Amino acid sequence: MKVLANDGISKSGIKALEKGGFEVITTKVAQEQVANYINANAVSVLLVRSATKVRQDIIDNCPTLKVIGRGGVGMDNIDVDYAREKGIHVINTPASSSESVAELVFAHLFTGVRFLHDANRNMPLEGDSNFEGLKKAYANGLELRGKTLGIIGFGRIGKAVAKIGLGLGMRVIASDKFVGNAEIKVDFYNGQFINVDIVTEPMEDIFRHSDFISLHVPAQDGYVIGKPEFELMKDGVGIVNASRGGVINEVELIEALETGKVLFAGLDVFEEEPTPAVQILMHPKISLTPHIGAATLEAQDRIGTELAEQIISLLKN
Repeated sequence: MKVLANDGISKSGIKALEKGGFEVITTKVAQEQVANYINANAVSVLLVRSATKVRQDIIDNCPTLKVIGRGGVGMDNIDVDYAREKGIHVINTPASSSESVAELVFAHLFTGVRFLHDANRNMPLEGDSNFEGLKKAYANGLELRGKTLGIIGFGRIGKAVAKIGLGLGMRVIASDKFVGNAEIKVDFYNGQFINVDIVTEPMEDIFRHSDFISLHVPAQDGYVIGKPEFELMKDGVGIVNASRGGVINEVELIEALETGKVLFAGLDVFEEEPTPAVQILMHPKISLTPHIGAATLEAQDRIGTELAEQIISLLKN
């Protein structure tokens, strides 16, 4: 049986699939040609990340397709219910990339509080001619320790973010419609650990009390953060979104950055992905990454291996 990993797969994933008797194809097929390619090559398994969309046209026109796999958590680029109605298995890897996304959140937080995103733009231009001026411009940084981190969405990734925040000495608060309370285990390198109980709160309280806010919610209709939510927040709040584009109103985010309501934003995802608005890309108070939350070597190894195990279990065992 053939597997088309259209958005790539780790070497460990390929090795596991080949050992299980599958032929793995890593050719990148253009979106409009995916269905034709699947049919021409009798592909049984289609693996995607976030780039390839698997909509009803592919599902309806590819009778050989038995499994659709998403390397990552969110599956909004797949018509999941429709595929399952047609007898196709749909799988993902919800646990494999939590730590990678959480670490990127803190990369943005550290970048924001110390102006690294802007300093890295301006030091190559002015570092030799305006060193003292830049030193003064970036001298009013903040520490994360002792501050309140509000997490919206307290699933696996939100909890991974909480662990790092607690390890840094932050006060962590969280909101989630489906999680009432959680015990967060903070592990240390020597085998020691501490458990911290966190009881979730209404979202409005997160907006009111947080010094920094991190979003970990699925794609949805409407904004989680728009003008009414910005008005509830503390002045000088920092916001990171490494979940899904479209959950923050970017026009109103820019306005909040201009007024100082928001000190900085860290964005890994965007409303108009993969062509983010130029106003977002050029803003000096926004730290930017191109949707790479899960893109670490370790996470990709885990994702590839987990996908392979699920596929072998479904189609071989």
